[in-house]
Order: sequence, then C-alpha cells, then structure tokens
Amino acid sequence: MHAHQEIVLKRDTDAIQIPSGNPLQLPAGTKVMVTQSLGGTYTVATPGGLARIDEKDADALGLEAVTPAPKTAVEGSLEEAVWNQLKTVFDPEIPVNVVDLGLIYECQLLHPDGGGTKAHVKMTLTAPGCGMGPTIAADARGKILTLEGVDEAEVELVWDPPWNQSMISEAGRMKLGLV
Repeated sequence: MHAHQEIVLKRDTDAIQIPSGNPLQLPAGTKVMVTQSLGGTYTVATPGGLARIDEKDADALGLEAVTPAPKTAVEGSLEEAVWNQLKTVFDPEIPVNVVDLGLIYECQLLHPDGGGTKAHVKMTLTAPGCGMGPTIAADARGKILTLEGVDEAEVELVWDPPWNQSMISEAGRMKLGLV
C-alpha cells in the first residue's frame, strides 16, 4: 500500500469521524485515501472528510488483518514499558506520538488492595474541544493493557495545565518541522 493512493473499501467498515469522534460506517465501495498509518490505526480521507479505521479492519483496505497479540513480556521497568506503549499512540491528525506531543502529564503504577497493578495516566489534548479525546484515551488504555504485569489501566483526560506547543519534545518538534 502506498500513502495517498486511492483505495476502494472491500466491505462495510466501522470508522470514527475526525475530529468529532463520532462513530460511522463507511460502505463497501467507498473510495478512500490513507493519509496516515501510525500506532495501529489508519487515517483515511473519504468523500465526507477524515476518518480513522482500526488495524483490525485492515482487510477492508486490502491489507492483511492483524490478529490481537498476546500480552507482551516486560523486560526491565514496568513504568518504562508503559511509557514506551504510550509512544505508540497517535493523534489521527498529527504524525507525532502523544508522549512527544507533551500530552501525557502523569503515569503512575498503583497497587490496589485487591492485588495486581493498575496504570493510571493523566493526559490532555491539543484542544479541549477535540472529539477524538475519548478515542485516543481508549487507544492508550488498550495499549497499556497489552503489557504483562498490568491488570488495569485508566487514562484520565485533564485540562490543567492547558497544553501548549512548548510541551512538545525535541523529537516531536523535529518531526513537525518546528526546529
């Protein structure tokens, strides 16, 4: 698959409208163009605007569908592994991960009374009105839960302090051409 190549959907496909975050179904035969393929999702341009398709529906794009992987063994620090997983989460409109965008404010590993380990993450968005917030947070939660040793994960959207471009890492600035 080549980026910016027109693709005809092979079957009806669930998607999420960008930036509203509303679910929609793209019918078979819809012509789309993949504009971004990062973090296990595909951002596609459709006749009605941008939409995001999950990796599990890659076959609708003519790509090999991905089967869910078993829990990932963690070598070293579990907290570091959680941060690394967060680096695989992307805003569908920006080709920089949420960590390098400066959207992750806090990551804690908690040990509730019932046992096990709970990851608690506080994250924000580049704009409070972004409808993709719950979707991006769910992506982050899902990626964290793939780690062995994490029994629960909570990703909380927060707005204080307000995000600004100075929070973007050096790597993120380079990717965005801000350096």
